[in-house]
Amino acid sequence: MIWNLNQMNFQRFGIILPDKGKPAVHANNHSIVLTTENTRVYQSVAGAWINNETGQTIMSVSEDGETYWDFYLDKAVWINKGIWFTLTAFGSNASVQMAGYSLPREVEVKTADGHFEIHPQLRVDCLYTFLYHEKEQGFAFSGEAHPMMELIYVDQGTVHSVVDGQDLLLEQGDIVVYGPGQWHMQYADIGVAPRYVAVCFDLSGCDPSKLLNRRFQSQQKAIGVLQQMLREQELMGEYANDMIISLLQTLLISLLRVTDEPGEKLQSVNGVNNENEIIRNAQKYIGAHVREKLSVPVVARNVDVSTSYLTALFHKHLQISPGEYIRRIKLQESKQMIREGTMNFTQIAAALQYSTIHHFSRQFKEKFGITPSEYAKSVR
Repeated sequence: MIWNLNQMNFQRFGIILPDKGKPAVHANNHSIVLTTENTRVYQSVAGAWINNETGQTIMSVSEDGETYWDFYLDKAVWINKGIWFTLTAFGSNASVQMAGYSLPREVEVKTADGHFEIHPQLRVDCLYTFLYHEKEQGFAFSGEAHPMMELIYVDQGTVHSVVDGQDLLLEQGDIVVYGPGQWHMQYADIGVAPRYVAVCFDLSGCDPSKLLNRRFQSQQKAIGVLQQMLREQELMGEYANDMIISLLQTLLISLLRVTDEPGEKLQSVNGVNNENEIIRNAQKYIGAHVREKLSVPVVARNVDVSTSYLTALFHKHLQISPGEYIRRIKLQESKQMIREGTMNFTQIAAALQYSTIHHFSRQFKEKFGITPSEYAKSVR
């Protein structure tokens, strides 16, 4: 990567000079022509002044001749004695001025390798599915294996994930990843109607085995990214699929960064762990009392924090207010109740503590784009 040429970054190798900081005229002066095909390697003998003359130049500097830092040479510099450095034209041919009482010795001219270019270490090559599943109570999926990877995120309830003979109970906010060709199944306990996200994709550039056979638990940064992915899918604005793929890459990187840490639980500092636990408890309380009259003060009181603090945590980690979260969970619950078919719309609105059926129907249409009646027809 090409670094900004400032004194803080460059202090190990020399100093940044003002424009008038060129050595005296009686010092040795030399103009060097550079090409994009070749890199010139030098070692400073007694310190040297270097400045870009024409074109654009990348100067890579090292204390030991092995590990180099790359800088865009847009200022005059003084290289300390003993420092190794290379000069490479960037984009087109360039030239550099070099001056000093003893010019740096040229060690070699080698083929430019473009090592200062940045290429992704991890890449989501293809996104196949991004599905939000709303399962019936006690559902059981018989299992499958497919050539792409799959990520499961539990949004509500609990789900059993069975893979390679291991049964993991995934709770709200938990994530699990299946590898290519890895057989897996899911099921729910009797009386549990879970909701979860399933994303199928191809991944390259990293070892996917680090992500497999483990539960990623209650990491609010990851959950926040997944909530952003869901919002992109809901809105389906311009470049929504590109945003979803980009967010998926961000999510996978955040998971990979903790795979070398012990245990199944994603590690973070104590303060963030405490925040995670507060949000998790709030989500659990909302899910368990979804058919009651809920408000942000009621939820905050039951997780022992102030209303303002709970609101700040939801905005910080989930990019949503707790009030909006409550509204979404109630509306998701209403879809489950409509599918069950045991109540009419008036009864559902009352059971979920809506003030009127008109209030319920208006929020349902705003959230899902169809009326409760239209949704009922689509699932029967």
